Amino acid sequence: MKKVVKFGGSSLANADQFRKVGSIIREDESRRYVVPSAPGKRFSHDTKVTDMLYACYESAVKGADFTEQLDQIKERYQEIIDGLNLTFSLDEDFEKIRKDFTRGAGEDYAASRGEFLNGKIMAAYLDYAFVDAADAVRFNDDGSFNADMTNELLSDILENKHRAVIPGFYGAKESGEVVTFSRGGSDVTGSLVALAVGADLYENWTDVSGFLIADPRIVKNPKSIETITYKELRELSYMGASVLHEDAIFPVRKAGIPINIRNTNRPQDKGTLIVESTCRRPKYTITGIAGTDGFAAVTVEKAMMNSEIGFCRKVLQVFEENGVSIEHMPSGIDTMSIFVNKDTFEDKEQKILSDINKTVAPDHIELESDLALIAVVGRGMKSTRGTAGRIFSALAHAHINVKMIDQGSSELNIIIGVRHEDFKDAIRALYEIFVLTQI
Repeated sequence: MKKVVKFGGSSLANADQFRKVGSIIREDESRRYVVPSAPGKRFSHDTKVTDMLYACYESAVKGADFTEQLDQIKERYQEIIDGLNLTFSLDEDFEKIRKDFTRGAGEDYAASRGEFLNGKIMAAYLDYAFVDAADAVRFNDDGSFNADMTNELLSDILENKHRAVIPGFYGAKESGEVVTFSRGGSDVTGSLVALAVGADLYENWTDVSGFLIADPRIVKNPKSIETITYKELRELSYMGASVLHEDAIFPVRKAGIPINIRNTNRPQDKGTLIVESTCRRPKYTITGIAGTDGFAAVTVEKAMMNSEIGFCRKVLQVFEENGVSIEHMPSGIDTMSIFVNKDTFEDKEQKILSDINKTVAPDHIELESDLALIAVVGRGMKSTRGTAGRIFSALAHAHINVKMIDQGSSELNIIIGVRHEDFKDAIRALYEIFVLTQI
């Protein structure tokens, strides 16, 4: 078996965390390819190394003396090296970084050094080969990611390396100019390495034991999700549930490689397994609940709307021409409601209303703001009767008025619209009926 393991910044913040990671890797011979992030916070008021690098480079660009800032970053890494009792030095690397900062090597280059240096320490600690992601992860000249070239380079470089460390978060153009993924991009690197080596499993180690059924900031001690499909994950991620960088899903999904979200501080927990499909019955009818607020609804009414060919298209075109994306669109015979992001809509509100009046001459337009959308997601809903009824029952019992309900044709999710002030209570009510009471 062949596994790729990625460790987040909190998992590698100091020497103690490094030792935990080392134990996890060494206890399983199949954990052969390691993707580290930059050191994260050691305590709540600490600063991530990546943020320290951004600040240091900013000083360099302004022509200020950045020696002290760079020394502080070096001390963070030296603390890890000394804590691991390694006879290993990053002096040459920091001297090169100093010169590169002085010549203005770029903000992406500066940010990437966090992963680069941590990768070097990890390779020395594990006695694994070190592969610079700049040599293996390719970006085009315009800064866009080149997936095909990356897969080819990674496959060739790792083919004869039985065990290796590949830093996450960055790559380079053909010219050698370093380019980073967006924040959380080490997840993407891990996925790309898993695809390139044909891994059997991609383990993503972080500071949580997988996905939770609901947001722990809203629901106290929510239960974890044991197995989730990519489709379910997509639905929950769209509504704000986030543990994994979204772009990290696609390379491994394409290759049929499962992802296992694990907790570095609780390695005994099985975490959450993300798969393409599964015959495993979910423990509960639902897999998860996620939601986000900050929506507005535009309801357009017109008698005999359903018989007017092109009516819906014309209304939607108004939003498109004004650059406003539509989230959901429940409709009736003589009405259609368009849910949009409130912040995006507000600045263009009057222009859109005017354009709708000119385009379709509605009988009435109604606006409603401060709405929230909640997704109840689960593959088990398809084979369970009365799911929608239980949703309405739970919300009615909590004295919450439903503004909108929309069920996808896949029967994988049900979207509920509620007022902003009912948002958290609605999530708690849904969690209680589907997880705690299971009636």
